[in-house]
Formats: sequence, C-alpha cells, structure tokens
Amino acid sequence: MKVCAVIPVYNHGEAVGAVVHAVRSHGLPCVLVDDGSEPGCAAVLDGLAREDSTGVEVVRLPQNEGKGGAMMAGLRAAQARGYSHALQIDADGQHDARDIPRFLALAQESPDTLVCGTPIYDESVPKGRLYGRYATHIWVWINTLSFAIRDSMCGFRVYPLAPTVALIDSVRIGKRMDFDVEVLVRLFWRGMRILNQPTHVRYPTDGISHFDVLWDNVRISGMHARLFFGMLPRLPMLLWRKVAK
Repeated sequence: MKVCAVIPVYNHGEAVGAVVHAVRSHGLPCVLVDDGSEPGCAAVLDGLAREDSTGVEVVRLPQNEGKGGAMMAGLRAAQARGYSHALQIDADGQHDARDIPRFLALAQESPDTLVCGTPIYDESVPKGRLYGRYATHIWVWINTLSFAIRDSMCGFRVYPLAPTVALIDSVRIGKRMDFDVEVLVRLFWRGMRILNQPTHVRYPTDGISHFDVLWDNVRISGMHARLFFGMLPRLPMLLWRKVAK
C-alpha cells in the first residue's frame, strides 16, 4: 500500500501550513491542489513545496473548480504518481491529524475498503450545520438502503485509488460541496465496503468556510434527487445485497 495525502486548497493560506506539517509528521507525502487560490495563498503553497521538495507537490488548477473538482484532480494526480491510496483531509485545520494513524491502520487491514471519518464535534460546530447534516444522512440511508455510511459529509477519509478514479472517470459527479456525499454513495453502489472511523472535528473561530448556504444546499438537494432516481433501478441489487448478508 502506497499512500499520499490529497489536500484541496482554496485561499487557506493561513491554515494550510500547519495542516501540511501535521500530515508530513506521519510520513505521508502531500499533493496540494491549488483550486484557483488568490496569489498570496498560491505563494504559500509554492513555499511549502520548496521547503519540502520530496514530500510536498502542488497541482494547480487555473480557475476555481470547487472542492469536488479539486479532489478529482488530486486523486487522478495521486494515481498517476503510483499511489494506491489517498488520504483526504481539509486545508482549514478542522480535522484532527493525530487520527491519521488510525485511518491508515484500517486501510492497511482492508485495502479494498474506503475508510470514512465519523465526526465527534465540540462546542465550536455551528448548530445550523450540525442539524442540517441529518437531512443528508437520511437521504444517504434511503439511497443506499443501508446504514453503512454513518456520515457522508466528513472530508477526512482514505480512498482506494483504482476504483475511485475509475468511478470519477466514468460518471459525472458534482464538483463542489456535493462531491463528498455523491462519491461515497456511488462507490457503495459499486460494491465498495465502507469503514467508519470516529474522529474529532473542530470549527476554528477564525477559519474560512467556502460553504455557500444557498447554492450549495441547492446543489446538494439536486444531488439527492439524482441519486434517488439512480437508486430505483438499483433497488433489486441493493435489496439482494441486504438479504445475502
């Protein structure tokens, strides 16, 4: 198993350095995807790559593609560089990098599974975001006929690259905040097993959120509708999978 971290970055110049150093402390190379960031952030990323030329690489997108677009570019780049797995972690510092060894241990034990973070929140989580997640949880459980995915919105996870890149190369998947949910559901439909790893998540008071309350919720609602109609022809397969367990 050969693993790197893929970190999508959009104007997180103040926080990303600490995230990169935390990830590198666990021995993981980093692929930083500059998602059309402003020049100051782009310069920070270039500086991180110069400091650690063997462990940090920047993949630069000419314009902002959204978190999903950045992740897809990073996953493809990781596979092209010979990695078998990629750890996704956010650039804003909300994920606890101290849990990386737990994620990697699960991936090592079951290399064909996707290890997905299940958030344990502290008091910093915005209540609107917390409660809003439950609507997505319910739709994901409906669209998979399963509780296997405990939290589909946590962007701290380990992907097996071959099946994941095969999926994103063959199916149109949302490029923005809908990506994290949709890629999990579609991988589940293709038979991928999901392992859930509890992890502490915090929302820094000075953090930058790129979640657009209106338009990202519109996109996510549209995604749930598409997935529901995509689930219907798969219903016999999903039911058989439950019976055959």
